[in-house]
Amino acid sequence: MTVEPEALVPAFVKAGADYVTFHLEATTHAHRLAQSIHTSGAKVGVAIVPSTPASLLSELLSIVDLVLVMTVDPGFGGQSLISSCLDKCRVLASERKMRGLGYFISVDGGVNDQTLPEIARSGADVLVMGSAFFAAADPVKVVRDTRAAFKTQLR
Repeated sequence: MTVEPEALVPAFVKAGADYVTFHLEATTHAHRLAQSIHTSGAKVGVAIVPSTPASLLSELLSIVDLVLVMTVDPGFGGQSLISSCLDKCRVLASERKMRGLGYFISVDGGVNDQTLPEIARSGADVLVMGSAFFAAADPVKVVRDTRAAFKTQLR
């Protein structure tokens, strides 16, 4: 999360970013920012913190490529997943299907082998893993096992 994300888009795109994700709470003109990101050649992601309801994204869903549901309060790693945030994933997955949209649903915060089944059932497509990856003795194994477990849960 940053203040004035509008000012940083050109630098991220110039650096090679394929997606630029901004926090809904960090900008007043989210629609304008999303259009600016698309115009710059990148895909648009919008993130919401645990206290922001998914319904506030309604007007943006048709123009974004990814919705990032924060399942912890941003700030530091190692926090526990706030399970009620996964209800937002369910709402977003239902809305995506009902409106025929194609955005990805991403989850960031508290993603680990214990929370993975619940996350997979919520409709999430993309996982952001921090502490569980970086603190692992074998991070490659963590990624491999997580991918396999996520695919199994989706069946």
